[in-house]
Amino acid sequence: MIILKNNGFNYTLKGLTQGNIKKMKIGAIIQGRTTSTRLPRKILKNLPYDSDITVLEQEINRLKKSELLNEIIVATTTNKSDDEIVELAKKNEVPHYRGDEFNVLERYYQSAKMFNVDVVVRITSDCPCVDRRLVDNIIMDHVSKNVDYSSNSLNGRLIRGFDLEVINFQALTKAFLNATEDFEREHVTPYIYESHPERFNINSIEDDDLSVPGVRVTLDTEEDYMLLCAVFDYLYHDDNDFSATDVVNLFKKRPWLMNINKNIKQKKLKVIVK
Repeated sequence: MIILKNNGFNYTLKGLTQGNIKKMKIGAIIQGRTTSTRLPRKILKNLPYDSDITVLEQEINRLKKSELLNEIIVATTTNKSDDEIVELAKKNEVPHYRGDEFNVLERYYQSAKMFNVDVVVRITSDCPCVDRRLVDNIIMDHVSKNVDYSSNSLNGRLIRGFDLEVINFQALTKAFLNATEDFEREHVTPYIYESHPERFNINSIEDDDLSVPGVRVTLDTEEDYMLLCAVFDYLYHDDNDFSATDVVNLFKKRPWLMNINKNIKQKKLKVIVK
């Protein structure tokens, strides 16, 4: 029996471990490229600052500690500049897929199809504080409720950097085959939760413990990088397994940290229907 406890969740996997979970291949797909507009090559920056470990590698290492993921896949582009991402994937012994830079939905679909993934956990490569406990909990919530799509960030209150999405391959396929707008293909899941929520069984997960105004631990700008360096200086240890709760407690203890990137605004999803 496995019991997962974190941030209000408490799942006993006795039945599901022997049943549904065992029959599924669950894969985290990390989207990443070096041509980010606000901070190019951000996922190749070292974290901690004085280490030789990149942001992308931190994310891969933290996801490897998940109890429920069967696969971790890096989905990057065919751009020559992203050869370095492919080399990092190989170095860290995780598979990769290369596709169109802006059709990220296709990258996810083709990655899942190539590696026979039944349930996809969508991760962006600029979230190095990703918590394997949250990953396992959202997978369990998704599977136990037998839904098409789960997200912990639909209400917009979650700390940016801990947001996760879980999509069944069938739902991902439906989005891939039917999405026609640029924003639907660039941002992967808006076809599901924004354009046609009536076509899917959607599961919105609320977590008040991780809804802390003014905190963002994602990487878009130099200010974000400085904050992440501070977070890792305080919390990073040899096993690199600090939790989302540890991050929240750090900001409660040292609220001045929020001043580092308080003026950075998250890019909004641009819904443009032609």
